[in-house]
Order: sequence, then structure tokens, then C-alpha cells
Amino acid sequence: MHKAVGVMAVAVLASGCASKPVSGPVTAADRVDLGRISCDEVVQPEQQVQIEMIDSLMSRDRDHAALAKLEDQPLSSVEHWLRYGQLKAATGSLDQAAEVFNALVDRCGTGESHHGLGMVLLKQDDVLGALDHLKIARDRAPASSQVRNDYGYVLMLVGRYDEAAYELRTAMELSNGQGPVRQNLAVAFLLTDDEDGLKWMKKEYGFSADELAYAERLAGHFVR
Repeated sequence: MHKAVGVMAVAVLASGCASKPVSGPVTAADRVDLGRISCDEVVQPEQQVQIEMIDSLMSRDRDHAALAKLEDQPLSSVEHWLRYGQLKAATGSLDQAAEVFNALVDRCGTGESHHGLGMVLLKQDDVLGALDHLKIARDRAPASSQVRNDYGYVLMLVGRYDEAAYELRTAMELSNGQGPVRQNLAVAFLLTDDEDGLKWMKKEYGFSADELAYAERLAGHFVR
């Protein structure tokens, strides 16, 4: 039987009728196959242009457009995959986002991948799971103001206010007082009755009376 098959194959080749299998066009589903996840941290110049365009769309809350642009090109670095997970979460596909970040955690294990998974778990109301991954993210990316801010926020959710204040103050200094950490740190200082901390925020970062009033309202949502 093996010999007959071989003879038939030779005959087909000799006839000139044989052709190579034609693969179909590459689709978005092919590009985002989790089996293709890359942990490569090197981003080529042309890829950097794509990432900057996607970041620009994300900064303007055009997450659906950013996701479409991302899926239009190969996801060739860990930076691409991290954004893919973030955009899946931002556009409401939390289960798919969790799959992406779980795969990134398993294969790459970076602080950013644990951070992404932690934030998805938080959106899924798994606060303790989020805390575990954000702690790992904090240990692996200690100079990330975003990681320290998000970890500090979740620490407040579980009532660990003193630890939260430490993490949030670090995030405040790392970000030079910019972003949501301003409110989060003020809330932590209020929950720990740290008047000196609030005075420091006012002196060093121009924390205003209106911001303080808003932080006081937010603090009311936490149980001491």
C-alpha cells in the first residue's frame, strides 16, 4: 500500500498538475491567537509608530478604534500584547482580557502582565485576586507609578490604609503629583488621620481645597 501511494504521488508530480496548498489570508483572529504571544521587549521603529498611534487613540477614549488598529498588524512584542489585553478589558470583553493576561503571566511573568491581570480581576469584583497580582506587579515593577497607585487603591479597598498611604505616596512622588493618585493619596491620608500628609500635598503639589472636599466625599465610601 505504501508503494502504491508513492507511485501515485510521483505520477501526479510528473503530470505537472500538482500545486502547493494555498493558505488563506491572515486574519485578525490569526494575529491574536494566544499561541503566538510574544515576550519580546524589543520594539522596532515602525512598530513604535503603531504603538504610539494606539496610545494616542486610547488617551482620547477611542478604545474600539485602537483595538481595530492593533488587530490590523502582527502583535510582535509584549508591548502589543499588553495593549491588546487592556483594550479587550476597556471594550467590555473582560473574560477575553483575563485569558490574554493569564497567558502573559504564564509565559512572560512581567510586572506589567501581573498588573493587567490584577486590574481585570478587580473589574470582575475579585478584589483578593487583584490584590495578589498587584502585589507581584509592585515587586517586579517598583518604579511604576501606575502600579503603585493601583496597588495602593486596592489596599484601601481591603482596609489596609497605612500600607495604602505608603504605596500611594510613592506613586505620588514618582508621577510628580499628576493623575488619579492625587485623590487616592488624599483619601488614604484622611483614612489614617494624617494631617501632616495633607499639608505636605498642599505645599508640594498644590492640592486644593476643592480637591480635598472631593477626597472627603470619596473617603466616606470606605469603612474604617
